[in-house]
Amino acid sequence: MADFSRPGSLYGAIDLGARKQALEAQARREAAGPQAASASVVEVTEETFTTDVVDRSMQVPVVLDLWSPRAPASAQLGPVLEKVVGDLGGRAVLARVNVDASPQIAAALRVQAVPTVLAIFQGQAVTGFQQVLPEQEVRRWLDELMAAVEQFYQANPAARPSTAEGGEEAPAGPPADPDLAAAEEAVERGDLDAAAAAYERLLARAPGHEDAKMGLAGVTLIKRTEGVDPGDLQRRLQDPADLDAHLLAADLEMLSGAVDEAFARVIAVVKRTSGDDRDRARRHLLGLFDTLPSDDPSLAKARRALASALF
Repeated sequence: MADFSRPGSLYGAIDLGARKQALEAQARREAAGPQAASASVVEVTEETFTTDVVDRSMQVPVVLDLWSPRAPASAQLGPVLEKVVGDLGGRAVLARVNVDASPQIAAALRVQAVPTVLAIFQGQAVTGFQQVLPEQEVRRWLDELMAAVEQFYQANPAARPSTAEGGEEAPAGPPADPDLAAAEEAVERGDLDAAAAAYERLLARAPGHEDAKMGLAGVTLIKRTEGVDPGDLQRRLQDPADLDAHLLAADLEMLSGAVDEAFARVIAVVKRTSGDDRDRARRHLLGLFDTLPSDDPSLAKARRALASALF
């Protein structure tokens, strides 16, 4: 069964690791009324991925259908997904991504074939499949997903979305920092430079602001991976001495949610290098650490492994 214990870290093309921002966006959607969050099918682009997939997954599971008009199997699976997700009555959302029109999403999620179906919940990919399945098997897969989601909420009751009693609007929380809000808006429109500038302004005023630190680290991570050719990178990874390739592969693993794998890859580089290369790998890993909340359980394990590799 999928592990839902880690706070949202998928973000990628995607997300910045600032879970609080996603929760604030969720609160705004709830305040807009139930109709705004109840659509069961949405077409997603690179510009809307954060809002329509990552942010929405903080409220309900998002079934992400990565498809191509060139693939007959996509046309076969699409209607099945619409029917099965639609039968849940709004308890899950189907988000469709045309990978031909949005190649950065496909690259960030390491999609190797279409159709690929991923379940996104609490900001991360938790389960999925890559082949055309009959309706009965898709329904069974979705039932298992919803059962796991319910188990997560039972273990973490404070995370369950709620509405005010009597249908009244829930009271608003404290206003978001203006620079934090500006960064979120910049990310949603795809302006990473503006987002970075807003995070830097906030950090200049509040150096210990965790959301801003995570956000800036996430923007930097995304910018490093723009335009990457996965096939070329895979070939380069055959050379253990290609430091750039292995650090870039770790970046892509972070964006796909494979946090432990990314950390292990860079720590392996630290172990087999020395001098400037070792220090560069160490600093790269510390930058990846900054994309996660300070209490993320993977950080403590990775920090111990890094210390062992260094000393």
